[in-house]
Parts: sequence; structure tokens; C-alpha cells
Amino acid sequence: MQRYSAFAVAREALRNHTGWTRAWASRAPRSKYDVIIVGAGGHGLATAYYLGKTFGITNVAVLEKGWLGGGNTGRNTTIIRSNYLQDPSAAIYEKSRSLYEDLSQDLNYNLMFSPRGVIMLAQTHHEVRGYQRTAHANALQGVQTEFIGPERVKELVPIIDVNGPRYPVLGGLWQARGGTARHDAVAWGYARACSDMGMDIIQQCEVTGVSTEGGQVTGVTTTKGDIGCDKLGLVVAGHSGALAAMAGFRLPIESVALQALVSEPIKPCMDVVVMANTVHGYMSQSDKGEMVIGGGTDGFNNYTQRGSFHHIEETVRALVETFPIISRLKMLRQWGGIVDMTGDRSPIISKTPVGGVFVNCGWGTGGFKAIPGSGWAAAEMIARGEPGPLAEAFSMNRFREGRFIDESVAAGVAH
Repeated sequence: MQRYSAFAVAREALRNHTGWTRAWASRAPRSKYDVIIVGAGGHGLATAYYLGKTFGITNVAVLEKGWLGGGNTGRNTTIIRSNYLQDPSAAIYEKSRSLYEDLSQDLNYNLMFSPRGVIMLAQTHHEVRGYQRTAHANALQGVQTEFIGPERVKELVPIIDVNGPRYPVLGGLWQARGGTARHDAVAWGYARACSDMGMDIIQQCEVTGVSTEGGQVTGVTTTKGDIGCDKLGLVVAGHSGALAAMAGFRLPIESVALQALVSEPIKPCMDVVVMANTVHGYMSQSDKGEMVIGGGTDGFNNYTQRGSFHHIEETVRALVETFPIISRLKMLRQWGGIVDMTGDRSPIISKTPVGGVFVNCGWGTGGFKAIPGSGWAAAEMIARGEPGPLAEAFSMNRFREGRFIDESVAAGVAH
């Protein structure tokens, strides 16, 4: 792998950038692999990467029906945090957040990780109690958070109106080591590292069927032919249910579109991430100066990646009350991402009824922040055949056994 550095940039500048090589190879699929990962988004590529780095399994193919990182990985609002209430959630998200801190160095690829801090606003007395409870739980879990008052919120976010007409700011749950990263770069960095280990990343290769024999997976049928494998990982976000049906089982998930938009770029005015869950909007400022705004999910199941007017109206109207400065901004673009939601709004990292088939899905509206931890946990499960400590609570069996990890109710938000 060509090593990126300041010296490499200077060298290539002197020779008109003719020495750069392709970041990852484009190969035709082989007849069989030890492991096939379906889905070349952040979670799928991270799974493949940790299979190679941690367990030495490099005879791996990552199949993608579109282009690398073209799904939710390239369509999210890039928030990274780990201040969850439930112990299993806090553990996997904190693992992920900690991996993000050194991931640029690990992958030799600038992910533009920015630990600028995340504030979850408390705008009702119920939220104050809830976030104080979460802060106490985080202290027991070893996750660094604190509940702060409105004066401290105003100090951190000068453009905020803490005395809003409908929902004044009563405080907030502050995680100073949360932040953002460049979403595309996460996928590209993992892809480059996987390719360097000899793994095949095959784009424009849609899986149309899963082959089994005696209850054990034997391979997949794709638009580029049949490919055999010993183990199969399904990591396809909103399309998880469709892939599971091909393998002969059903997942307890539904797919909906999550809405987001960005404004025209402006001068720097906000260097933290703010989530206002009562009015269901969250905002940060990108390195280009755009105000990155996230809203809610559509109220009906769908697979569209288009934006909807309803969420522009509801989200922007609420955020304008809290951030009056944005009222005159123009919207630059809007989009949706297809997210897979479980009943308890927590992911599924699990074995399945089909031998050798594993699933990593159900991250809902909070998948980007979980990419490194998700890949770490899924790789361990696929390599060893059983979920490890990070993943065992997220088994499919929890729905049958009533062991729900209800973050949506417990933490007040599923993002």
C-alpha cells in the first residue's frame, strides 16, 4: 500500500501527481472465498478489515450492488457519540468512539475526525431527569459525560437562544470527546486497507440469491455469477430484510427513510454538535461551512432516498426557534437514507438459523457512529462462530426471549 504523508504530497507535487496509485484494486470475483461480506458500506468494510487485522482472515470478498459507500455511509450527518443509557449500547458505542480517535493513524488515511463535543439539549423537565440519569449511568460505565446547565450550554454554543418561546434550554448532556468525522473517508480508508490485505472489493455486483445445503451456506448468486463461501456476513442496512429472505429466514426489522439537509456555507459560528431531541432536530457545522441538519424518519415504510417536504418544515421550524441565526439561510441540498429499525431501536449482531450466515443490521438512525465497534464485534463473531462480549446482548434471540435493549425509550432518542 502506498503510504500517505506530507512528504508524499510534496513529492507528487513536484512530478505533477503522476505517481499516485489506485486506493483499492478492482478485481473480478473468484470462484470461492472463506468469507463473503455483502455490503461495501462502513459496517461491511469495517467487518472485513478487522477480520484481516485481528484474525488473519484475508480470503474475503466484499460485494456491493452499487458503488462503495453509496448507501447510508455517504448519506448521514456524521455524529459520533457514546452517551447511551443501557450497558450493552454504551459498551459498543464507546468501543467505536475510542477506535475513531486513532483510526486515521491506523488506516493511514485522514478521516477528518473532529472531537468537537456533542450536546444533547434538555428542553423539558422530563429530559433533565433523563439526561441526569444517563450521566450517572455513563459514570458507572466509564463513559465520560456530564450534565451541564443552560449557562454552560450558552458558553459552548453562543448562537443558541436558551430562552426559546416553546422549549427553553434547561441544560444538556455534554460529551466533550464526541464529535464528527468525514463519512466518505471512513469507507475509503477501510476499503484501501482491505484491498492492501488482498481482499476483493467487487462493486456493481448485486446478490440475487443465497445457496445452502443441509442448512449450511455454500455461496451466493450474483449478477456477476455464482460465488462460493464458507461463511456469509449480511451487512446491508435497509436491505437486510430482503437479503435475509433470500437465505430463508425473517428479521424483525422495518425499513424507513431518515431525512437530512445542509444549508449554504457560512463563516464558522458553531464548533460543537447540538442535538435537540424534544423538537427532533440536530445540527453541526461542516468544515466547508455548511450547517448540517438532521431530522426524523418518515412515518411509513419505504426505500426512497429522496427528501420530503414534511421534514424540512418540521425540523427547520423547530431549529429556527433554538438557533435564530439560521432563519435566513438557504437550503443547499436535501436527501434521505434507508435505515433499518428494530422494535427496540437497537442493532442485531447475530448468528442466524442458517449455518455460516451472520447478520449485522438494525442500527437504525445511529449507524455511522458505530462503524468501528460494529465491525470489530461482527468480525469476532464471524471468525469464532459465536458472538463475543460486545455482540452477545444483540442476538436475534432477544426478541423471542424478551431481553429488549430499548434505547429509544431509555435514552429519549434513537440517533
